[in-house]
Amino acid sequence: MRVKIHHEGNEILLVMLGIMAAVCVPMWLWVTPVSWPIAVSVVLGIIFLLTLNFFRSPRRKFEGDINNVVVASADGKVVALEEVFEDEFLHCRCIQLSVFMSIFNVHANWFPVNGVVEAVAHNKGRYQAAYLPKSSTENERSAVVIRTPDGNRVLVRQIAGAVARRIVTYAEKGTEANIEDHLGFIKFGSRVDLYLPINTDINVKIGDCTVGGITPVGRLNPPT
Repeated sequence: MRVKIHHEGNEILLVMLGIMAAVCVPMWLWVTPVSWPIAVSVVLGIIFLLTLNFFRSPRRKFEGDINNVVVASADGKVVALEEVFEDEFLHCRCIQLSVFMSIFNVHANWFPVNGVVEAVAHNKGRYQAAYLPKSSTENERSAVVIRTPDGNRVLVRQIAGAVARRIVTYAEKGTEANIEDHLGFIKFGSRVDLYLPINTDINVKIGDCTVGGITPVGRLNPPT
């Protein structure tokens, strides 16, 4: 599994390096005792490494049976799995499967199914804790609807959290969706909801941990 730094982090990391240099170099030149420059350098170094870890962007390849599979869109923990009525795009009863990402998870998001992007939308909203159920409809969010080759429609919703302040969505209407490709990125703790057809076979339960682009969370059946 190859890991690189996501381009969404380039600007932030460069700014952090500049701040570290501006703070640490003068301290090493003029501040005594030396324990102060050491302490400040260590603290700033740890913060930089944590940020670097946040923006890691592994390239992943699903190795299982790709036929009608639904893979996790995000790294994290399953916090919701229930039947709901999705009335914004699908207008039908669905299975909602929600994965919460902590600041320690990879924050790139993957397409959950292969198909064609049918719709993309962004809604402004609040910044409540992303693990709360009402965050799905009240927080800032982006939605992507994908139609699979068999005619199933799957909704992916990227949701901002209490810390997240920017949702980036790469999906564009009419383009191809592939489970090996990034759908988008969310900067700092957040959540991704999948809305799946009601007859989907689900392979996970609440509390399970998922790996985006790898974990098969379900398998679609022919549309009814």
